[in-house]
Amino acid sequence: MGKEIERKFLVNGDGWRALAEPVKYRQGYLSTVKERTVRVRTIDDKGYLTIKGITTGVTRAEYEYEIPAADADRMLTDLCEKPLIEKSRSTIALGGLDWEVDEFFGDNQGLIVAEVELQSADQAVAKPAWVGQEVSGDSRYFNSNLIKKPFTRW
Repeated sequence: MGKEIERKFLVNGDGWRALAEPVKYRQGYLSTVKERTVRVRTIDDKGYLTIKGITTGVTRAEYEYEIPAADADRMLTDLCEKPLIEKSRSTIALGGLDWEVDEFFGDNQGLIVAEVELQSADQAVAKPAWVGQEVSGDSRYFNSNLIKKPFTRW
């Protein structure tokens, strides 16, 4: 079984931008029930289907599969709940960890979060200066919830 252990933080300021090489993401959800989410995503010219289980603390089951980009585009257009998530992601390697900084656009314009995947839930994390308040336990920041209540409507 795949497992994701991830912590999420708000981003303070622009100190991360000098380290960033953004990649465009477009994603939508086929299912957003609490017990499971089913996500379709395009990253540049590749498509992915991801199934995630319920979150317990900062851990949840995760399975991800590459699918044809044309299929992903069609699912995003025809099948996924709206609005879609539009964002750019920059992966920044610091202190032995890969920080993924997501800058949101569209209905979630203005939201910038940093996520870090860990080997264990109790792994120590040295936060860069631009990483602020932790929001791992705040479900408003789950991408699957940002389609239901976008950041611009908070």
